[in-house]
Amino acid sequence: MEVIVSFFELISQSWPRLLQGLGVTLESTLISLALAAILGIIFGMLSVSRAVGARAVARVYVDIIRGTPIIVQAFFIYFGITSALNFRMEPMTAGIITLTLNAGAYLAEIFRGGIEAVDKGQMEAARSLGLSYGVSMRSVILPQAVRTMVPAIVNQCIITLKDSSILSVIGMAELTQIGSLIIADNLESFKVWIIVGVMYFIIIMILSTISKRIEKRLKADA
Repeated sequence: MEVIVSFFELISQSWPRLLQGLGVTLESTLISLALAAILGIIFGMLSVSRAVGARAVARVYVDIIRGTPIIVQAFFIYFGITSALNFRMEPMTAGIITLTLNAGAYLAEIFRGGIEAVDKGQMEAARSLGLSYGVSMRSVILPQAVRTMVPAIVNQCIITLKDSSILSVIGMAELTQIGSLIIADNLESFKVWIIVGVMYFIIIMILSTISKRIEKRLKADA
């Protein structure tokens, strides 16, 4: 009983700081995903472009990001770029840039795969009706592609949320970093990491539930 009481006392004492860390985690994740969606659409479109140069640019970006660990990307942006250009960057800014570039590459592949999954005859039919390539892509191809992309996009959102914990290494005050600081104060490592893990688990389960409901609705509408 004493152990249970001390556990809830720890939650009560740490809750404000943990909520603050969770807020930073969610804020950085949402901002990064919004920016990454723009990158994903741009590079996804470039990757299916008829121009060889555009496809090459998209491939280089995707391969570099997917071929290097996110922690290396974070160090490069926070320490490498700032050292080379001799300026200071806030950990939050570096974290958002890292998550944006990382998620953007994976979203670009998701968009590419979704577009290529649509029958090529759809584009040919739209062009035969006099629609431009851009209008055909926006009005005919993308609406169909979205149906196949939604589960993968939501899954990427979950991955990006979890990846945000890695950014504690550059001092971003997200949930994992706050957990580490709390442990430094009270040395209750086992209990604190249980609390942090449960908080991540709840958020991720909510996202997973939303993903499953969207998937069911899309299947029902198909």
